[in-house]
Amino acid sequence: MTAPVFVVETERLAGALPGAVVRLDGAEGRHAAAVKRLEPGEAVTLADGLGLGVDGTVAAVLGKDALDVTVGEVRREAEPSPRIVVVQALPKGDRGELAVETMTEVGVDVVIPWAASRCITQWKGERGAKALAKWRATAREAGKQARRLRFPEVRELMTTRQLAPLLSAAALAGVLHEEGATPLATADLPPTGDIILIVGPEGGVSPDELAAFAEAGAHPYRLGPSVLRTSTAGVAAGALLLGRTGRWQ
Repeated sequence: MTAPVFVVETERLAGALPGAVVRLDGAEGRHAAAVKRLEPGEAVTLADGLGLGVDGTVAAVLGKDALDVTVGEVRREAEPSPRIVVVQALPKGDRGELAVETMTEVGVDVVIPWAASRCITQWKGERGAKALAKWRATAREAGKQARRLRFPEVRELMTTRQLAPLLSAAALAGVLHEEGATPLATADLPPTGDIILIVGPEGGVSPDELAAFAEAGAHPYRLGPSVLRTSTAGVAAGALLLGRTGRWQ
């Protein structure tokens, strides 16, 4: 079984060498000591979520709030290339967290919440801030569960107009659409840069949004013969792209 991952500030890991001791405390330390009940000699991984991590063993348990870890190996995960970015329309209920969780497990690099015109869910004021915080917390916890050193970035909510410059600058931009003429499985993929995929809401992407995206350079792509829910389409598309780009090799 692979070692559990705990998040540590970059400053604590930067410059760490094999044999050094790193302190794990705070909420992560309490989870390791009191919930996981780790003991001296057990393997752990400490990561900053930005690509830096150390594999080590528990040297000492300091009560219920902290433990010391002896560094065994330092690992640095390079920036992904090409980068997989999913623009996720806001789903109903807790399906947004489900989408973020599974996309994180698959290996998606960036998730952008999108306020599509046909979204039933609306992020406004304090409610929107709480929802965004939940998405970010979900990405962090799913990143730990998936043993990732680099967690996905969950950006601020964007409108269709705000997305246009990102799509124009992407190496490849597409909209998952059941009427797309080109299968995503046969699209010409760039070796570097951002691959941006837009996942619409339960009610679908509106004609005006499709036109705006097309003007920005995003073309419709068909994912497969079946129509997926908005909370699973990004996962399937991300897996397809990660396999095709060689990042799963």
